[in-house]
Amino acid sequence: MSKKKGRMGFIVIILVLLLALAAVIGVGVMKKSGDAKGRPGPGGPNDAPEEVVFAVNTTKSVLGPIADYFEINGEVVTASSVDTYADTQGILARLNVGLGDYVREGQIIAEVDPSRPGLTYALSPVKARVTGTVTSVHMDRGDAVNPQTPVVTIGDLNRLQVKTAIPERFISRIRLGMPAEVRLEAWPGQVIKLKVNEINPVVDPSSRTMEIKMDIPPNQRIAKAGMYAEIRLTTDEKDAVVKVPADTVLRRLGDTFVFVVEGDTASKRSVVPGITLGGVVEIIDGIEAGEKVVYQGQTLLEDGVKVRIVREIQVVE
Repeated sequence: MSKKKGRMGFIVIILVLLLALAAVIGVGVMKKSGDAKGRPGPGGPNDAPEEVVFAVNTTKSVLGPIADYFEINGEVVTASSVDTYADTQGILARLNVGLGDYVREGQIIAEVDPSRPGLTYALSPVKARVTGTVTSVHMDRGDAVNPQTPVVTIGDLNRLQVKTAIPERFISRIRLGMPAEVRLEAWPGQVIKLKVNEINPVVDPSSRTMEIKMDIPPNQRIAKAGMYAEIRLTTDEKDAVVKVPADTVLRRLGDTFVFVVEGDTASKRSVVPGITLGGVVEIIDGIEAGEKVVYQGQTLLEDGVKVRIVREIQVVE
């Protein structure tokens, strides 16, 4: 019985010591965080945390022209090109012209021997049907000739065109008079400005393309028939639109927006983008020209946060 009482007394002593230790720790915390009455001291829990300021680079939205285009390949051809045929079947006995020769309408350019074994006939002349330059020779002396196969092709080198085939998906964007820029591989850096003069009304069912042509001015001497051409067709032009770098426009959860700096605060602005071309985007609605738009550092921003402009960069002219 005495042993049991002794054990109980020991437990009571332990509990008293633990309560005393807890009281000492509590008083120490109170002193550290405030005065004896529990009021918070400097740096206490009621002090506001330091506000985060984001460093950003900005650029100004500008007012100016913008154009949309697509690029395609083509070739330089003669505006008029006529194949010349023989009137009879036989062997090509003479060929009086060569590639690049200038011929006149009615000139004899070749002669065909229509003879059969055991029979002799007079040579049959092949005459030029138009005046121009021989742009292609399809036969040589001794070849078999028939009225369905051309002997030569005659073209007018004073009237050249650029020809290309437009894929069906772009046909709706093509119109007569639309501007184009043509670059020739033989003359790097030089641009020939043309307009669409001809549009084929029929789509080629095999290639699903539509042919268009652009006249080359007579004084443009660098273009030669047969040259490879790189064509840029301008499909849409606007004179005075608000433009910003495409990298400034963000898209989240179906919303399209930019951040505009007002004082030292970033303001989120929903925008309606238009033409995007070469890293520049038209803003139809949402911001005005001359506003400071966050160009770098915008991915971590939220509406109303504080910002510090590190650098202002004029990206769009």
